Amino acid sequence: MEKKTVTELNPAGGQADKFVILLVDDEEEILEYISDVFSEKYRVITAQNGLEALERLHDDIVQLVISDVMMPGMDGYQLCERIKSDFEYSHIPVILLTAKTGLQATIEGLEMGADAYVEKPFHTDFLQVQVASLLRNRAKIKAYFANSPLVHIKSMAHTKGDEMFLEKLQNLINERLDDPELGVEYLADRMNMSRPTLYRKIKSISSLSSNELINITRLKKAAELLSEGILKIYEISERVGFSSYKHFGRTFSKQFGMSPKDYVQSRQENAH
Repeated sequence: MEKKTVTELNPAGGQADKFVILLVDDEEEILEYISDVFSEKYRVITAQNGLEALERLHDDIVQLVISDVMMPGMDGYQLCERIKSDFEYSHIPVILLTAKTGLQATIEGLEMGADAYVEKPFHTDFLQVQVASLLRNRAKIKAYFANSPLVHIKSMAHTKGDEMFLEKLQNLINERLDDPELGVEYLADRMNMSRPTLYRKIKSISSLSSNELINITRLKKAAELLSEGILKIYEISERVGFSSYKHFGRTFSKQFGMSPKDYVQSRQENAH
């Protein structure tokens, strides 16, 4: 199945731009009902059990999972635990739906790593608010990282595993930051991952492609060096891997909304 990318920071666009939600339930009527509720705003894919859900996660870049708890074979608790313990999927928020009531059932779901726990019967407006809140918060974090010069890459991590992954990735990029030819092949090799797996993980966590993340890491290091006020702008441009000073200036301005020179001036003004 062809993998589809999703522009997470612009979920209001066409079908290809919508957040992808995976619904998991062994009852066809419930899948159809919840799909109808969410299909206008999101791209909805479905699975009827936990194992089928894992296959869908492998085939699609999914932003959120809604799963029933009571299912034959792999139930919702087990599915949630598998998602949260799998390096490739651990960042995906999971909402569990269950007819079980009481504090103990809620605790059990949260202990498995669920991000929200909704008891049946539920009002669809309540479920929609839960989904929108989780996706909106994730999108804000990603946008804040991309648009803020000095925000660390680890700010996007939602699990310890993701934090370690992002930190290792940034360290690898920084080691070769002055190399204009630094590319995905080098990162995939050093991370011991295939290019598609690396792409999926980076895209899911950050909404960026591998090359876009490399470029933003260059620009963030440039912002850090500009803040120090020691090197000249053209020296910083070379140090972070831009062969052209003008290209560096245009790229920096496009990413952060101001030129390197204006950024230096704003930092100096804020320091006083």
